Amino acid sequence: MKKTLAIIIAIIIVLGALFWWWKRPAVTPGDGVMVDSFERCVAAGNPVMESYPRQCRHNGETFTEDIGNELEKNDLIKINSPRPNQEISSPVTITGKARGYWFFEASFPVVVVNWDGLIIGQGIAQAKDDWMTEDFVPFTATVNFDLDPNSYSNRGALILQKDNPSGLPEYDDALEVPVVLK
Repeated sequence: MKKTLAIIIAIIIVLGALFWWWKRPAVTPGDGVMVDSFERCVAAGNPVMESYPRQCRHNGETFTEDIGNELEKNDLIKINSPRPNQEISSPVTITGKARGYWFFEASFPVVVVNWDGLIIGQGIAQAKDDWMTEDFVPFTATVNFDLDPNSYSNRGALILQKDNPSGLPEYDDALEVPVVLK
């Protein structure tokens, strides 16, 4: 009985070690750079697959570019400019189109957040056509933001929020677009 228990424990330890080895982040040979994200994979000189979202392969592992939730919201709201991971500076002009029910009184809120989610700028997107429809309606917004020069990262996001005058959480929705803040 004790011998069987020891064998089972040894098998579990070996399987755990193999799983850890299989799931560890890949390291670029020679330079010791850990490749654990799309950005680091590209920085390590690996080729980028021209798919959407873009992908990068390193040592048999595939890393996908973060484009926010653009693909999931594509039938509700589409952003023309800026595009995901584009560098933006203040003031940023945002253009796109959204379904009429994304608006209330021809507008919806837009915020810019820094790398840790703190709001650093906010504005209002305005419909450029009749918004009382279920079809797509073009919009534009201009948002000023203040970037802390001592910030840990220059990564951030644009958040285009569905206007929800009821305040009920089941009607909340948002498009999040990752950007590089300048």
